[in-house]
Amino acid sequence: MKRDFYDVLGVAKDADAEEIKKAYRKLARQYHPDVNKAADAEEKFKEVKEAYDVLSEPQKRAQYDRFGHQDPNQGFGGGGGFDASGMGGFGDIFDMFFGGGGRRANPNAPRKGADLQFGLSIDFTDAVFGKETDVEIPKEAECDTCLGSGAKPGTGVDTCKTCNGTGQQEVAANTPFGRIVNRRVCTTCEGKGKVFKEKCSSCRGSGRVKVRRKIHLNIPAGVDDGAQLRVSGEGEPGANGGPPGDLYVVLRVKSHEFFEREGNDIYCEVPLTYAQAALGDEIEVPTVDGRVKLKIPAGTQTETFFRLRGKGVPHLRGSGRGDQHVKVRVITPTKLSDKQRELLRELAELSGEKPGQHGGEDESFFEKMKRAFRGE
Repeated sequence: MKRDFYDVLGVAKDADAEEIKKAYRKLARQYHPDVNKAADAEEKFKEVKEAYDVLSEPQKRAQYDRFGHQDPNQGFGGGGGFDASGMGGFGDIFDMFFGGGGRRANPNAPRKGADLQFGLSIDFTDAVFGKETDVEIPKEAECDTCLGSGAKPGTGVDTCKTCNGTGQQEVAANTPFGRIVNRRVCTTCEGKGKVFKEKCSSCRGSGRVKVRRKIHLNIPAGVDDGAQLRVSGEGEPGANGGPPGDLYVVLRVKSHEFFEREGNDIYCEVPLTYAQAALGDEIEVPTVDGRVKLKIPAGTQTETFFRLRGKGVPHLRGSGRGDQHVKVRVITPTKLSDKQRELLRELAELSGEKPGQHGGEDESFFEKMKRAFRGE
């Protein structure tokens, strides 16, 4: 009489699929003939496998719950049994649990090519307004001589005798847990599963050659330092007919001698004289669009900021632009004529100051003027 399948796996009748799977994994490791050398290990392993085959499949489980082993349409009690030797070893059972059901990766299956990264320096204004440009990218391409096969034209290709075309070698080792089989890439064919009678002289059997490819780039307005442009299909070529990878161009924006950028806003600093700050003026300020006029009110203090709306960086996504912020700095003259000194002393006396007649006193006066313009 067959044992109840739920008793075989040691789970309750209302156990879910995950509980059944965990119980099976534990018992399969315990009773696998490559690990357990007991006389009844193989029979127990077969029993565990049969129970799992039924209880892990919803339709079979429903039939079993209704009819048990007696259902004539299911044949749970018959059949030719289970040959543990077909598992191939303890390494295969771990592949079955954790490696996609024990299926080996096909070395000749199409594989996508590797992605490439390329750094490109652009000017500050190019990042603001965008630019179209051509760049040369060093990369690998399919060999024109052998059309990517790696074989000398006119010669054949043989199946690798080391791995029999699988692209993998099996190395067996006896351990305290039993005989473990490890797989690795075949060293003879490098995982291709085939060897050439004669290698292509141009690519030396790799099927690829180094080239420099000209790529046209459309740099959008508003990009910032570190931005990446993705160019689809311009990476390394794929293997076995697979698609090529992509090219990622990393932009490095050069610093500007006058402008600084924060987000979509631009900052700059312009000088003012005493007279311009005190009396007011209209000055010209550089922007990325050209010079514009900026009105300076009378009595402007040093390090005051003025905003030029819409003179910043265009928004990369969406419409509109940031602003330009202009900081004014009052410049203290270092060389004065006699007439200028006389006028400044007169100004000081009118303001209640009492400047001295010596150079040291004059320097003290200028320090006071600078502090005044700084708002101290």
